[in-house]
This record gives sequence, C-alpha cells and structure tokens, in this order.
Amino acid sequence: MHASSSPRPPARARVHTLPVRLTHWVNVYAMGCMFMSGWGIYNASPIFPFTFPEWATLGGWLGAATIWHFAVMWLLVGNGLLYLLTGALDGHLRRDLFSVRAADVRRDVAAALRLRLGHRAGHYNAVQKAMYLGVLLLGLLLVLSGLAIWKPVQLQALTTLFGGFAAARVVHFLAMAGVALFVIVHVLMVLLVPRTLPPMITGRAPLHRAPLATPRGGHDA
Repeated sequence: MHASSSPRPPARARVHTLPVRLTHWVNVYAMGCMFMSGWGIYNASPIFPFTFPEWATLGGWLGAATIWHFAVMWLLVGNGLLYLLTGALDGHLRRDLFSVRAADVRRDVAAALRLRLGHRAGHYNAVQKAMYLGVLLLGLLLVLSGLAIWKPVQLQALTTLFGGFAAARVVHFLAMAGVALFVIVHVLMVLLVPRTLPPMITGRAPLHRAPLATPRGGHDA
C-alpha cells in the first residue's frame, strides 16, 4: 500500500474575530430594515421631489414603518456599541482603522484607479480604513439627527444644533444616502473579489493567499 499522494489542503489562518463577524451580519439585517422603514417614513412627507417605490419600503403605512424604524434602531445602536467595545478591547479599532494616514489613502486611491489595488483577506488597505471610519462617523450623525427628529421638543438643543427640525431631516437623509453609497461600494468590491466573503462567515482564510498587486495591504484584522 502506498501513502496517498493527494495534496493537503492549504493551512488557514484566522482573519476575522467572532465579534467582527457577528456584528457585521447583524448590521446587514438591521441596516436593511432601517433603510426600508426609513424610506416608508420619508414617503409620508417627502423632502425632495421623489419617493421610493412601495416594494422597497417596510411596514406598509406610516405607523408601522415608524414602529419598525425605532425598534430596529435599538438593535443597530446596541450592535454598534458591541462592535466599538470589542474592537477597542482587542485592538481591532486601533490596528485596523485608526492607523490610516492621508498619504496612504492618496496612494491607494491612485492604485485603485489604475486597477492595481491589492487585497488580502483580513487586511485593510488605506481606502478601506478611510471608508470604514467614514461610515462610523455617518452612523453617529444618523443617530444624533434621528434623535433630533424623534424628540424635537425634549431634545430642543440638539434639534437647534442641526438648524431646526426640517434641517435635521435633510441631514438625516443625506447621512443615510452616504451609508447607502458605502453599502453599494462594499457589495461591488465583494462581487469583484468574491473570496473575501467566506472569511466573513468562517473567520478563516487560506494562508497562501497573496496580495493581487500592491505589496502594502494593511494590517491583520
């Protein structure tokens, strides 16, 4: 009997922690509900000369859409706090997001425009770091402007800070549009580099993977 000559599967390394994966997928559900219920609320009193199609909304009518929006809001806020807490404790935020520099962003944007921006599972390049930081700031803006709209009398100082109730609605909508743009870019990048999806489910990726083009990809997640 000869020993089997079949190649061994490549070794795998952890690239995403459980809290990162858990909060990511909770965000997928929560953001979907927030977008759709928010569009339903928007349709009841549009800010701009357009509305969203009924099939893209959640709740069916203003009251139900509002209930959905406020209920899922607490899930989203709790999930965000869990992400920030665990990310601060395990060094994820410092290592993978706060280490970005403007020069690195300019370099990686130029590489992306030439279609030469590399990617390794679990490693964030400067463009990704800037985008994740940006969406975290947009999330904070959404929460604050949402509170200003929800309780304009009780939180009058906050509402005034945004320029009044009507202005707070505009800020809330534009922040939502910014998050939606992030989601679109994020999904497009997954479609372009589909091997980044399995590690966000299993937490692990093959060790033999190398950067596609640029040698400087970021830091471990």
